Formats: sequence, C-alpha cells, structure tokens
Amino acid sequence: MNDLIFIYITNPTKEEAKKIAKHLLDEKLIACCNIFSSNSLYFWEGEIKDENEFVLICKTTDDKFEHVEKEVKTISSYDVPCIVRIPVSSNKKYFDWIKKEIE
Repeated sequence: MNDLIFIYITNPTKEEAKKIAKHLLDEKLIACCNIFSSNSLYFWEGEIKDENEFVLICKTTDDKFEHVEKEVKTISSYDVPCIVRIPVSSNKKYFDWIKKEIE
C-alpha cells in the first residue's frame, strides 16, 4: 500500500541522526525528515535513564517501512533502536511530492 507514514527514530547524537537521514535520502527511501532534540526518560537494563537524544521524523510511504527499518538497524549504534511507523494523512499535493521524491 502507498499510504503516507512518518517514521519516528531516536538517536544518541545529532551526528548519527544526520548520518541516518542522509543515508535514507540517498537511497530514496524517504523524501525528507526533521531532526529534533529531545530529553528522554526510559527503562534500560533495570534502571531509569535520563538522556538527551535526537529524534528523526522521516516522511515516506508505507511500502518503504521495512527497507527503512533494515537500513536503520545496520547503521544505528543502539542495541534496540526505536523505529516506529506512524500512519498520517496529508493534503494531496504534499503526498504527491513525497511519492515523486522516493520513486
């Protein structure tokens, strides 16, 4: 299916976030992405962690998700990378642009 999705990916550094974003763009798996600084609290190995992370919001189509997931897993330095598919709706012109950029 060619539905629009956002893929939410967390990264330990801005450099790693940019590296992943540029790779996914080069491979035509995403049309664009945003990078946000975030403070994250989470359980890891029985402890609560309080860390700064960098979140990628990647825009693509649903049929690209598994390939994006595979690529991120090979690049990410995290043992368990956060790679979350989020279905979204958009205006037709924006969706058409997304599809054109990842053909």
